[in-house]
Amino acid sequence: MALTEKQLFADLKAGKFKPVYLLTGEENHYIDVVSDYFENEVIDAAMRDFDLTVMYGRDVDMAAVVNDAKRYPMMSPVHLVLVKEAQDIDTRQWELLATYLKQPSEKGVIVFCYRHKKLDKRTAAYKAIAAAGVVYETPKVWDNQVPAWIKSEVGAAGFGISEKAAYLIAESVGNDLGKIVNELRKLYPLLQPGAMITEDLVEQQIGISKEYNIFELQKAIGRRDAVMCNRIVNHFAANPKKNPIQMMLPVLYGYFLKVMFYHQLENKSDAAKELGVAPSFVKDYATAAANYPLGKLASCIGYLYDADLRSKGVRNSGSVTDGELMKELIFKVIH
Repeated sequence: MALTEKQLFADLKAGKFKPVYLLTGEENHYIDVVSDYFENEVIDAAMRDFDLTVMYGRDVDMAAVVNDAKRYPMMSPVHLVLVKEAQDIDTRQWELLATYLKQPSEKGVIVFCYRHKKLDKRTAAYKAIAAAGVVYETPKVWDNQVPAWIKSEVGAAGFGISEKAAYLIAESVGNDLGKIVNELRKLYPLLQPGAMITEDLVEQQIGISKEYNIFELQKAIGRRDAVMCNRIVNHFAANPKKNPIQMMLPVLYGYFLKVMFYHQLENKSDAAKELGVAPSFVKDYATAAANYPLGKLASCIGYLYDADLRSKGVRNSGSVTDGELMKELIFKVIH
């Protein structure tokens, strides 16, 4: 059975348990959320030494998992076996699970956290899990979906967030949802219920400058604003630990790809949807497209590639610092 996160939590809170759960997919954050709920909410804290077993795939075999699941709980509704990094269990051993699930323990629950890849759906083990238990496949959140995801996450916590603040966090933290949640949790205690997270609060508490950040650099590049570009890059050079070049280059690469994509849109009225950005940001891409023909954009991507290789030492850059590399890169881009 495949369930959504909402359906899964509704069943767990109601005490409706299946003998096996497979938490899988590319987005580790969702696996962690469900796994943490099992570990911290299903078994009472006083009974965890008796009715909760945490195993790691690299350290156990499937026989140990199955045997532990057969244990009867002492005072809990179920005996929970939580298998983290389950993808490390030898694939040949999963057949034993299929055999067990033909007649699973009525009071045993196995939760497999299967990260970074998927269990082959053609195997007897997968089919047995789907028939007897729950497969929860975590959805991938792509870079262009992160701001909307942040808004949804903040809304679920009972707060609001400005469009720019969401984009600031997305551009600065990237698409690691776990890290984003940790940053947001720094802000919640400072807010009244229903209050708005602003870019000022993000700057004060997370340390992302609302004026000197990669997001503002993109806008300045799009306008070919040499003065603003130099101010921001100088700020980066003065604070290299907070603004490492290896975090900047992929973001700029994605930005130039979006500008190229905007060039080629037949219907510019669909730009927000096609680019995966808020409608208010489309004008920035329109400005950049007017200032950068496709040939120049191709050159800019070449400059990024060269800077990336030099920053990693693949190409000799002598004693040039990352800050100087960034200054050189931006000079080439805007001139």
